[in-house]
Amino acid sequence: MPYEHLKAGPAGSPELLAPAGSPEALAAAVAAGADAVYLAGRRFGARHYATNFPDDELRSAVDYAHLRGVRVYVTVNTLIRDAELPDVVRYLLWLYEIGADAVLVQDAGVAALAREEVPDLPLHASTQMTIHNREGVARAAREGFSRVVAARELTLPEIEDIAEVPGIGIEVFAHGALCYCYSGQCLLSSVIGGRSGNRGMCAQPCRKPYQLVTAEKDEYGRPKDLRAMPTEGRYLLSTRDLAVYSNLDRIAHAPVVSLKIEGRMRSAEYVAVVVSIYRRALDAIAAGEVWSPSKEDMRDLALAFNREFTGGYILGDPGIMARDRPGNRGILLGTVTGYDPGRREATVRLEGEVAPRSGDGLAFCTEDPDRDVGVVVRGTPAVRRGVVRIGVPAPVGRGTRLFLTKSADLEKRAKKIAEKLRPLPIDLTVTWDDGTPCFLGVIPGRGGEPVRVFYRADLAMEPARNRLLAPEEIAARFRKTGGTPFTIRRLDLCYPGGLFAPPGALNRVRRTFLEKVEEAVVAAHRPGPDAVGAARERAKAVIAGMVRPGRVVKLKRLPSVSVYTDTLESVAAAVRGGARTVYLEFREPATTHLLEEAAAVCRAGGADAVWKWPSITRRGFLDVAIPLLPSGCDAGIHGVMVSGLGAADAVRAAEPRLKLFGAAGLNIWNHRTLRKLAPLFLRCTASPELPAADLARLADSAGEGAPLLEVLVQGNIEAMVTEDRLAATVSDGRFLGLRDRRNRVFPLRCDSESRTYIANAVETCLIDHLPRIVGMGIDAVAIDARGRGARYAGDMARLYLTGIEAVGRGDQGMLDVLKNEVKERALGGITGGHFVRGLAP
Repeated sequence: MPYEHLKAGPAGSPELLAPAGSPEALAAAVAAGADAVYLAGRRFGARHYATNFPDDELRSAVDYAHLRGVRVYVTVNTLIRDAELPDVVRYLLWLYEIGADAVLVQDAGVAALAREEVPDLPLHASTQMTIHNREGVARAAREGFSRVVAARELTLPEIEDIAEVPGIGIEVFAHGALCYCYSGQCLLSSVIGGRSGNRGMCAQPCRKPYQLVTAEKDEYGRPKDLRAMPTEGRYLLSTRDLAVYSNLDRIAHAPVVSLKIEGRMRSAEYVAVVVSIYRRALDAIAAGEVWSPSKEDMRDLALAFNREFTGGYILGDPGIMARDRPGNRGILLGTVTGYDPGRREATVRLEGEVAPRSGDGLAFCTEDPDRDVGVVVRGTPAVRRGVVRIGVPAPVGRGTRLFLTKSADLEKRAKKIAEKLRPLPIDLTVTWDDGTPCFLGVIPGRGGEPVRVFYRADLAMEPARNRLLAPEEIAARFRKTGGTPFTIRRLDLCYPGGLFAPPGALNRVRRTFLEKVEEAVVAAHRPGPDAVGAARERAKAVIAGMVRPGRVVKLKRLPSVSVYTDTLESVAAAVRGGARTVYLEFREPATTHLLEEAAAVCRAGGADAVWKWPSITRRGFLDVAIPLLPSGCDAGIHGVMVSGLGAADAVRAAEPRLKLFGAAGLNIWNHRTLRKLAPLFLRCTASPELPAADLARLADSAGEGAPLLEVLVQGNIEAMVTEDRLAATVSDGRFLGLRDRRNRVFPLRCDSESRTYIANAVETCLIDHLPRIVGMGIDAVAIDARGRGARYAGDMARLYLTGIEAVGRGDQGMLDVLKNEVKERALGGITGGHFVRGLAP
């Protein structure tokens, strides 16, 4: 099969890729048998709160792994501001120089810089790029990526389909935490508290409690008389943890090149346990053994950490959610049958073979996770007829379940795993030239190329006078590798005999040889001086090209108004209100008739009709939508708005007459990304996470030929898209939302495939900032009226058109009046969002 040559594990099995969020976790991953690790420096990595590695430790970490035959992939997978691009260029150059085996990136502009500056450094497309269809994988291959980390939501049949793209490997998650939202499309932490997941600072609001609420809508799409809906559990966005272990043979034989374990925030013990279990299983499968999942391994995986396990989307498991509680479950020990308040002891009937031991961590779990009670066992309690007494400081009721959440025994075993040396094998031949030992070592190297090290010792052995050195004695000395990352796998001595040297001298030349081996292995993973010199020159040129020129004179005309709609009535209202572009995202599957009607309404009002595709365009959607493109174009549809490059390529291939518009899901943060999109897109939406200063710099730096820029100025910003069908529980026409503990209500809506979208609880309003936006030379301002009805779509278009005209004639006082009118129609109040308040660094 075409992907087989890309597989990086033993005997053609998938690579086992482990997290290394700290030096201790790195050592544990290497010792436990990882083929590769992924880690981050202190900059530009999507796990800001992991320990991570300062530069000197990162260089050492790369060398440490390479000396033990393990590859290192460094994450540079955050979105990058324009002002940060020169530092990213320098960082990529440095990673290339220290021998990183690949970098993972999210930002399309960063990927373009890497290809320009260090074309020999392999690129992996982070799952943050939200690649989820064959067209997206093909685009990544053309852009020079060697691997795509597929969206976690893809099923195994979908992965088998996209893996048919030649020349690029597919990496999938195998174990660890699942995100509720498609990675790279989540703004919930960002809009709530300014901590952006796209900058590695996610505050995990998905693990908080929410209440599902519904209501009838008023004329502006706002809820009237909210009422709670019954749900199973309060943690409505909390997912289970992924574990494909039970079906690992099925995954290992799939067309994937790498199995990824999530967990850069986890402990070294966690890494040791999980990696060692998957390593043993993969080795057994690769050896052709009849493999079946081990009950003991599943127990240890659960003890390491779990929120209950699921086979995930990849295995088609419907049980993705863990809505009853968001934290670690451990394993169930038993149920409380009584509590003695005098002794402060709970009586527990055990339900399995595992009993608590000294040092274990336990949790007495009630129906309300906030009232759980945790204890640490002091001294191993006696078990009598399946019953045990546990000291607990607070009363626990009959029926309370007791869980083992930390196993002292497992931690001991994990430490032993992490302490194991994983040596790099040397095949050593020693010959003698006129009494001088000559060492030739052959060591497994990068890409299958062995590293050869020749060392002629500075020792001339003399003819023996009193005692001959036997070959066995010399071999014993030369086999020693203690304190080094090597082992002598095979030793061939071509010893002429009759020679002698002091034991200390033999030890010294052996140590010198091993030092040279270490230097050679490290050097083999780094580019040569000529390659480094050329890369440095390219980096200088790239950075010099980023010097900001004088301000480019923008178009003289004022920006036009665009409106996102989801009904024909809203289309008509938006056009009457003055919209010049109407983005149509239908609630039901699109048809030629719907496209024709919308196009006719827009054409009659002098507006462009643009079919907005959903943020996620998997095969099922594409197979229905693509055949409609030619007839839609003939009917007067001006273009298509997409959130992914795969979807853009699908449109361009099917109907090149249609213009392409980029949605906010493209995550445009810098001018290099915008320039990269120039061949495809007429107009692109800047990321709603950008503060005003960054947006201005983006507009200034884009240069000639870049797509026109649009800014979302009004509406509840789309913050999440998920395969969870929360919003599908309510029919069209009724409001559905999530209410948090602060009584904020986050609106929900569905796309045509019943996928759920969660919007910010507070409505963005930038009408009073129009003078600054106009001054940036922005081409269009956009209003998101989906789910808000025709009245909202028409009124908001009119208000923003009035505001733009007021700016054009210098009447800024009108903007305060208009802002009050906007506020009267808003859902959840209004905010200037990141445009005004910025983001956490």
